[in-house]
Amino acid sequence: MPVWTPYGLIGRGKLNIFIFHSIKARPDPFAPTEPDVPRFDALLGFLRRWFTVLPLDEAVRLLADGTLPPAAASITFDDGYADNLTLALPLLERHRLPATIFIADGYLDGGCMWNDVVIESIRNCTASSLDLTAEGLPAVALDDADARLRAIETLLPLVKYRPLEQRTPLALAIARRAGTPPRTDLMLTTPQLRDLARSPLITIGAHTHRHPILASESEETARNEISVSKQSLESLIDRPVTLFAYPNGRPGKDYRGRDVALVRAAGFAAAVSTATGFADSDSDRFQLPRFTPWDRTVPGFALRMARHLTAKSVPATVPTEALST
Repeated sequence: MPVWTPYGLIGRGKLNIFIFHSIKARPDPFAPTEPDVPRFDALLGFLRRWFTVLPLDEAVRLLADGTLPPAAASITFDDGYADNLTLALPLLERHRLPATIFIADGYLDGGCMWNDVVIESIRNCTASSLDLTAEGLPAVALDDADARLRAIETLLPLVKYRPLEQRTPLALAIARRAGTPPRTDLMLTTPQLRDLARSPLITIGAHTHRHPILASESEETARNEISVSKQSLESLIDRPVTLFAYPNGRPGKDYRGRDVALVRAAGFAAAVSTATGFADSDSDRFQLPRFTPWDRTVPGFALRMARHLTAKSVPATVPTEALST
């Protein structure tokens, strides 16, 4: 990308890491922040025109070396949705843009993440309300699409921060009450993961085994979730996995300094959070901030990016802690 562009002028020495999850075939009222295909296509066209989009591992190396090009950016996806292959990859190929996909490998081959269990239960429940008081949750109205969206927004925070061994059973209890079995087609299969890994545009990263809130778990559980994910993915794709994304990713709330130390000890080269900001020479490479392109329009995203790049980025981080032996 030429240096003499607005983002090149204000983006020197700054790495913008964009975070996506799922790409939808059409707008989804129950996942309003997830882009559909036309919106994602338009965003990629904007990024290709105005930014130098790099594989994340290469961008991290250039940042450390002080040789990052102006308006540098990387594209990332979290979780491991099947549509990353079926919908996102063809558009990445069309625009010739690389991306890193962070996989929670415990949900490969028919698994369903707890949040999707809740969302799909509310989406597909045939009743006009759902009484969840027996599960220690509120009753929610399901009269129309707006009520269902409010129900989802109410329930997800109440389930999210439960310990891992409570969270999945609670999500499944909601599904039973709603009469809607969890979907088995949302996440990648192992063959699909390998197809992604074979693309020269795609780098596979780890996102823990079962996507726990690491800060809520014991050190032993956190260590296992981090190391098992790395080892499992390396076995499946037959190559090193050097990048990691913290589940949910808010420093101090979703992961702690202990977890940063565990990621380092597991042999990763860098890790990303969901703290908002751009990475620069002062950034901890094991707590790199990211930026969410949730804007409805490309002009809105362009304006927010300009404001983002001209602001002083001081992303939240946590100090690394010593590990117990």
